[in-house]
This record gives sequence, C-alpha cells and structure tokens, in this order.
Amino acid sequence: MAIKHYKPRTAGRRGMSGLNYRALLSGSKKEKSLVKGGKRAAGRNHKGRITSRHRGGGHKRLWRDVDFKFDKKDIPARIASLEYDPNRSAFIGLAIYADGEKRYVVVPQKTEVGSTFIVSAKAPLEPGNRLQLSNIPIGTFVYNIELKPGAGARIARSAGNYAEVIAHDAGYTHLKMPSSEVRKVIGTAWASVGEVSNEGHRLVVVGKAGRARWMGKRPTVRGSAMNPVDHPHGGGEGRAGRGHRRARSKWGKPTGKGQKTRRPKKYSNVFVVSRRKVGKRRKG
Repeated sequence: MAIKHYKPRTAGRRGMSGLNYRALLSGSKKEKSLVKGGKRAAGRNHKGRITSRHRGGGHKRLWRDVDFKFDKKDIPARIASLEYDPNRSAFIGLAIYADGEKRYVVVPQKTEVGSTFIVSAKAPLEPGNRLQLSNIPIGTFVYNIELKPGAGARIARSAGNYAEVIAHDAGYTHLKMPSSEVRKVIGTAWASVGEVSNEGHRLVVVGKAGRARWMGKRPTVRGSAMNPVDHPHGGGEGRAGRGHRRARSKWGKPTGKGQKTRRPKKYSNVFVVSRRKVGKRRKG
C-alpha cells in the first residue's frame, strides 16, 4: 500500500499522509474526448438553496465520463491506462474495446495496464469481468452492482468497497453490503467481480483544515457549540450536556449512537433481509 508520510516541517504537516500516485497510476494523460468542464453544484439545488451542508469551494475539477451502464456485451476490452479521478475515491482506467471505442471505468484492485475484462453472461470468474448476479457463486466479492437490470451500477463504487454474495433464493441474490446490511437484489442484475481499487484511501490523514478546503469540504460545527435557535443541542451556560436522552440532528431527527434513522415506509424495505449493524453492537 503506497502511503507516504510527510516530515513534520510545520504543524500542519505533522501526522499528514497521502498516496504515492506515481507507484499506483500509469501517469498517462487524460482522454480528452471523455473529459469536460462545468460548474460544480457545491451542495446547492436549482434555486441556490443549500441541500447538502459543508460543501463548497475547493479546487476546480474536470468531469470524467465514467461508464456505469456497461452496455457493450460480449466485446473484450483492454485497460490502456490507470488514472486519478478528482470526483471519486476509486481509480479509473481507460478501457479500449475490441471495436475501438474508448470508455472510462472504475477498476478493481490489482489491475495493471494491459489487463482485460469482458461483460458477458458467460464471462469467467475473474476480477473486472461483469456478469449477472445469478451466475456468480456464493462467497464471491462484487462491486459496481445494479439494483435494476440495465439501470447501471449503484452499489459498491467507492475506494476499497465490495459486497459479498451470500445466497441465491427464488430468483434473488442475497448480498452483504459494505454497511453490513443484507439485501435481496434481482438475479438478472449485473455486477463486476472483485473489489474496488485504491483500498489505501481510508488510511490517508488530511492533516489540516486547509487541505480539506482544497477538497471542497467546508467546516462542520458541533451542535453543542450553537445557540438553542440553531440546534437542539445548543445553549446552556458553559459546556452543557445536550439536554436530551438521545442525540438529535439539526432538524430534531434521531442520529448516531445506534439509533434507527431509516424511514419506516421506505420503498426498499421489502428487499432488506437483515438491517445494518450500527453503534456499540458493531464494535469488535
């Protein structure tokens, strides 16, 4: 794992770490036909209202058109380069298909320049190959998982993530998700074999607030440091307790500490076999 640690020449550098991209990537230039510019939403909707807090600023980025549909079936492809994508934690690769078409794809671990993959119902069980969930044996790790056939990958796309196939039953495949939830997915949906690349992403220490701002992350303020009008935990003389038995969000909803936050009537509840393990029960 190519983690590099910096010498503590300043207070911000002390403890900071990063990834040695020269050892992990091919150093190739980006494919111009698959790259475009644009303005980032910064957590705002079409009215300019903040809908996702703590987002904004950051370095300008170019958008890479990454393929998650994988609608080119039974045509082998070769990875021509391994590249960095500023818009996601995983690494991407430039896939060149046998018919000459080029597409960016999220690559699995241990992928090298020259590696090949194929999207086929009869594809061999090798990292990067993509096939239907019903054809994948129990115990296999998968990523880029569809929830509906042909709708494109939705699950297990970030760095180091994967889901495990644990059962096949009545036309559905049971997957143990990265969150530890066990969920049923229709067996005709597609998934890629393997684990997502850049597993060292979770070990990186940002080190200072300024580096977080470069990433487009704005400061997060504790609720207990606010006024009562701004947060249920706010107010009190000095350092006061939150005043409630259970932690609450800014909008008074339960949050953290193993509390259930899922909507009771969520449309996908019928597909959940076992809920995710959270809070104290997950430790150890």
